[in-house]
Amino acid sequence: MVSIVGLLAIYYRNVITGELCCGGQTPNKRGLTMTNRRSFLKKAGLVTAAAAASTTLAAPNVYAQAGKPIKWRLQTYAGPALAEHVIKPMVDAFNNVARNEMEIELFYADQLVPTGELFRAMQRGTIDAVQSDDDSIAAPVDISVFGGYFPFATRYSLDVPVLFNQYGLNEIWEEAYDEIEGVKWLSAGAWDPCHFATKDPITSLADLKGKRIFTFPTAGKFLSRFGVVPITLPWEDIEVAMQTGELDGIAWSGITEDYTVGWADVTNYFLTNNISGAWCGSFFANQERWDELPEHLKTLFNLCMDSSHYYRQHWYWGGEAALRVNGPKMKLTSIPDEEWATVEAEAYKFWDEIAAKSERNARVVKILKEYAAVMEKAGKPYRYG
Repeated sequence: MVSIVGLLAIYYRNVITGELCCGGQTPNKRGLTMTNRRSFLKKAGLVTAAAAASTTLAAPNVYAQAGKPIKWRLQTYAGPALAEHVIKPMVDAFNNVARNEMEIELFYADQLVPTGELFRAMQRGTIDAVQSDDDSIAAPVDISVFGGYFPFATRYSLDVPVLFNQYGLNEIWEEAYDEIEGVKWLSAGAWDPCHFATKDPITSLADLKGKRIFTFPTAGKFLSRFGVVPITLPWEDIEVAMQTGELDGIAWSGITEDYTVGWADVTNYFLTNNISGAWCGSFFANQERWDELPEHLKTLFNLCMDSSHYYRQHWYWGGEAALRVNGPKMKLTSIPDEEWATVEAEAYKFWDEIAAKSERNARVVKILKEYAAVMEKAGKPYRYG
């Protein structure tokens, strides 16, 4: 006879012995067929039968016992090639361990609904979970502006988990989303820094003027102060827009993603200056779907999120350096430090403007300032210059 405790022990043993390892993934070939909304709606109405539960088990999960595993639909902000690293390893690991109890079906950028409509779709229950940043999915919370690339909030990817776990951002995010019906914020983590990839070289701030740049909402508002024209397009259209001249450049990622998703093939230059050291993204779930999960599946989901956060830390960190040195496709350019310092100074003015919008935003900005001061005083290797 196997108890629930015994089943949990199996889960944890799988974690310890490596079944949750997310490394060694190989990107899919680009150009995968997108699932259309009609086929999605058809699939959503079907329940796939699972293997019958063994009669020798005394108390298996009721869903597995009934032959009806829990089904979730999760949509990410990322296209197929990028998702191979930022989300698919987590989903594969979860499905492997959960087996017949639960299965997550992964959908890519704009595959079911446009990224800007993800929050409302999740709130309605059209989809069950989301991986994205608060800013891009138009989350109706005041702190959404801090998701994605909030200018100069971070210098390195480790800054994000430290801010959330040691400086109180976890509690502020939970507080904000607890005020919104139907959605559960689960966890934030770090991605890559924000650099410009462009057709023409950028060697001064003057070169940014008039450039049509695909970027994130808040980052675009900030960059418009320097003459950048922010452009919003579906993620899968960016490569073609660069080829047709609709875009002059991209400020959506670091060099790792430029190579991974194919943007290095349609841009010529990579600006080494960045406006943020790490993208801040999160996992979200429909509140009702989350509440329905038994505790051991919630624990498993949390463990897989942590594994995903860890994998991205080393994948991006190593990739950013290796491709700057060995990448054959993009030439590196830089804006002089003294000129770029004016951009950073403008960012702090931008912080104060955001802080004035709500008391909670003011608390976040206060934390960002306190953290920056600690890092500066700590010196190398926490901050250089």
